[in-house]
Amino acid sequence: MIDQSLFKPLRWWFAVEVTFNKCYRLLLLMQRRTSFLIYRPFMRLLSKFTRPNRFLASCCALAFALVAPAANAYDWSDGFDLTEKSGDRWSLIASPYTLHFHPSDNHKHVWLIGAERERSDGAITGAAFFSNSFGQESGYFFPWGQIYRGVLDQPKLYVQWTAGILYGYRGEYQNKVPLNYGGFSPAMVPALGWEFDSKQQIQFNLLGLNGMMLQFKQPFK
Repeated sequence: MIDQSLFKPLRWWFAVEVTFNKCYRLLLLMQRRTSFLIYRPFMRLLSKFTRPNRFLASCCALAFALVAPAANAYDWSDGFDLTEKSGDRWSLIASPYTLHFHPSDNHKHVWLIGAERERSDGAITGAAFFSNSFGQESGYFFPWGQIYRGVLDQPKLYVQWTAGILYGYRGEYQNKVPLNYGGFSPAMVPALGWEFDSKQQIQFNLLGLNGMMLQFKQPFK
């Protein structure tokens, strides 16, 4: 017998896809029949969902659907707790390269350095300092996150997500990230990685629909 609960994330993902298509068609219809400026921001956002981007967005939706059942048991306050607990592991994180899906002459070299704490139950928290795609000094504080090991029955393969506050996109580039206010905006970063026997890790961070970041982790405590 197949556990029917395994189909719940897939049904959730399918509902997201259906909802997106319905909203897109509705906004197209409203845009044709009205000239209200309020619809233009929505249409600019949805216009970014070309076929390749739709595929990436669908992968993100599926990934979040697969981990959604565990969200109810997550301790959302632990990321603000600096108390050291048994099994804590600290790592230095660094990124030397980011691939942009839509390269521009305005793009600069992106680098990142920071620290990350992993609890014994896989909860992730940390902070990073980086230079963004436009050469601006930026920061990312992520008090929430989780790592899931043993993906596809591979003990070294893992998926991870982090969420928090991003700061750094200012001036003429403030609209390059959504919900930006005074340089501050919410952020969520899903990742796929591989852990070596030495506990060192290499992972690929999906930066929304804009790019992919190569990141390394070096445990130090």
